[in-house]
Amino acid sequence: MRDFHLPGRSPVLATSGMCATSHPLAAQTAIDILKSGGNAMDAAIAGAVLLGICEPQMTGIGGDCFVLWSTPDGQIHGLNGSGRAPAALDAADLRAAGHATVPTYSADAVTIPGAIDAFCTLADRVGSLGIDRLLAPAIHYADAGIPIAPRVAFDWAKDQTVLKGAARHAFLINGAAPTKGQIFNAPGQAEVLRRVAKDGRDGFYTGEVAEDMQAALAAAGGKHTAEDFAATACTDTTPIRSSYKDIDLVEHPPNGHGATANLMLNILKHFDIAGMDPWGTERTHIEAEAAKLAYDARNRFLADADYTTRLDHMMAPETAAQLAALIDPKRAMPNATTISEQVHKDTIYITVVDRDGMAVSLIYSIFHGFGSGIATDKFGILFQNRGAGFTLEEGHPNELKGGKRPMHTIIPGMLAKDGKPFMPFGVMGGAYQPNGHARFVSNLTDFGLDPQSAIDAPRAFSDAGDMKVERGYSDQVRAELADMGHAVSIPDTAIGGAQAIMIRDDGVLEGASDPRKDGCALGY
Repeated sequence: MRDFHLPGRSPVLATSGMCATSHPLAAQTAIDILKSGGNAMDAAIAGAVLLGICEPQMTGIGGDCFVLWSTPDGQIHGLNGSGRAPAALDAADLRAAGHATVPTYSADAVTIPGAIDAFCTLADRVGSLGIDRLLAPAIHYADAGIPIAPRVAFDWAKDQTVLKGAARHAFLINGAAPTKGQIFNAPGQAEVLRRVAKDGRDGFYTGEVAEDMQAALAAAGGKHTAEDFAATACTDTTPIRSSYKDIDLVEHPPNGHGATANLMLNILKHFDIAGMDPWGTERTHIEAEAAKLAYDARNRFLADADYTTRLDHMMAPETAAQLAALIDPKRAMPNATTISEQVHKDTIYITVVDRDGMAVSLIYSIFHGFGSGIATDKFGILFQNRGAGFTLEEGHPNELKGGKRPMHTIIPGMLAKDGKPFMPFGVMGGAYQPNGHARFVSNLTDFGLDPQSAIDAPRAFSDAGDMKVERGYSDQVRAELADMGHAVSIPDTAIGGAQAIMIRDDGVLEGASDPRKDGCALGY
């Protein structure tokens, strides 16, 4: 139990249904869907699409998603809603033009948005209300407008510089980022969603909406075609898992980087984390070193599922044992060589559990803040820049090729015990996400924290040579980490965000939501 003398959040408890996400309007929308007879998938889709209006710097219909969900029989299913590079694009073209990496804010970084196809597929296959009902709240708010929340306003002001052309018209108010409480609306997106509600995924990937997207990308120098949009299709996946003490961590397989979290925990098994001060120097150092090694493996092996050949090696216990042996408990190693890592943190996550026991873990993103900065002229659809996650290194599994999916940083999570799923969860924060998953599991198992306390706890992340340590740590810890060889900094922005719902043995749902964001957990 938390100390009620100190600032903090209590867990949210309910029995009939629960949602936890990063914006209150989306959480409330999800609960309304549950109350009106929808299931957890219906509620998650409705809330997620609305988050693209509430937090457009984080996500939107020009982005991708990944989904894990469990059914009451204990089965965990996966769906890959990430898009592909246009068929005509190739790394050789960019190398020939003198590029060493995919230009972050170019049309070449824009992969075909996959989320809408995934949402329509899941609404039809798993949901119960139909996509038209699920899009109604987002259509309403896109037309009527939403007051900008404090964290959203902070991010909007910081990320607005990438917006160009039509994107500035769609996402700025009188040429400036909206401030806290200002009303933002997106009538063009409302019209797109009305067409999807009427015609399903074809309302987005064919016809006038697709023509608007293709034209905007062509004008920016892209090689995207009408055929690329029409061919977009989500993919069923088989989740991967590993164990840490008595808990199974279930992750989405590549092209997501969930295996990085599995590898981190497998490395941490070789240390007595539970015997360390949870917010002390020793644990923070060991975790940082494990992250360096796990992320280096990610950069070597993970890519589009059709090109990932070393996943079994990355998940193998002996691999973790060999990597753990490289960690010096007293000294930081040089930062592992990176191949495709970039600093990014812009993602939304939503989790819903319904009265029948279905649990949904859904993550949805446009990659960097405001994605590519490119939007369409007619409808104001903002494109992701997921193609920046490719490498241009010839022969690498994650080398940019037409029709290929890039390595993705967004990962939904699910925890299981004795074969039974009991906690959908997610940690936002781009590159931080696998580290965040590993820390969340360790907080629960090694230190016995409840989900809300595990989320509230301070975070640190060794990111491309920068040891980011939140203000929740003591100055003494920062000094000791620096003495060990870490290049320590206090990040301007809190590290990531997180949401979780625990399905307790007594059937009560316990929701947790990160105070680093504007959102909440709600139940009924």
